[in-house]
Amino acid sequence: MDLVRHLRYFIAVAEELHFGNAAIRLGMAQPPLSQRIKRLEEELGTRLFDRSARQVRLTEAGRLVLGEAREIVARVDRLHELARHGEGTVLKVGVPPDLAAAVIAALVADFRETHPEVRLAPTEIWTADQVTALAEGVIDVGLVRHPVTAPGLRFGEPLVQVQGVLLAAGDPLAGVGEVHLADLAGRELLMPPKDGEPGMYAETLSECRRHGYVPPQVHQGAGLGLVLAGAAVAFAPKVEVPGLAWRPLLGSPIAYRVSTAWRVATAPIDDFSAVAVRTLKESAGMTDEGAVPARRISRRPGMLA
Repeated sequence: MDLVRHLRYFIAVAEELHFGNAAIRLGMAQPPLSQRIKRLEEELGTRLFDRSARQVRLTEAGRLVLGEAREIVARVDRLHELARHGEGTVLKVGVPPDLAAAVIAALVADFRETHPEVRLAPTEIWTADQVTALAEGVIDVGLVRHPVTAPGLRFGEPLVQVQGVLLAAGDPLAGVGEVHLADLAGRELLMPPKDGEPGMYAETLSECRRHGYVPPQVHQGAGLGLVLAGAAVAFAPKVEVPGLAWRPLLGSPIAYRVSTAWRVATAPIDDFSAVAVRTLKESAGMTDEGAVPARRISRRPGMLA
């Protein structure tokens, strides 16, 4: 058992005195949090909370453990901080696993150019896991996709990345200029995992339904094998992939909102956030929120209001 991590969970519940609120704060579901608190109680051999249908209270043992837990976690954090200073400042950054490698490389290079004294350490991790990692101090700052519900998080300038559709090169729609979402009817859809990008996942499928596209099946993952095989389509920014055709969507109905996110601001985090905005505009084709003009999309028969 990772004792320090479990103590972080315990501290959150002890401060919130509500498992649901603590789970939101930690960016995780409530059942796993309850299981981890139970595991900690078994490890320590005592109950830490009195639970009832109406309230959660610390036991006497819980009150005694809370002070020690805070001290242990603070000392561990201090050790990590000292270790980082020993090798120079390290900024741990979370990035979506499907962010293009060239964009990640540009982020690292652009930040190094202006801040050579800080080493950027990117980790590929989906938004939901970034929220948890930020709460636990595993990463310092992340690139998240909205909507995100996480009390205590602060966000940088939001950007928008318009999505087109990726099709197998032999798909009949590969030869058209713009694809209407309703034209994708009957085609299965490949998306990032629902557990990793819950907000974006729900918003995207809602927009698809609104414009007359209800995928018969939604596959979850980051690889494009299904698309290459002609078994699914995927939404993506403009990209060239051998064997695939990218086409814009009529009216730009699918657009992902992205921003940096952090819990405690530091000078390196502020600087990274500024560099990220510039780099994502230049290397990933993102734009300021509100800069994408709304376009009227003609309705197809059977489309929802």
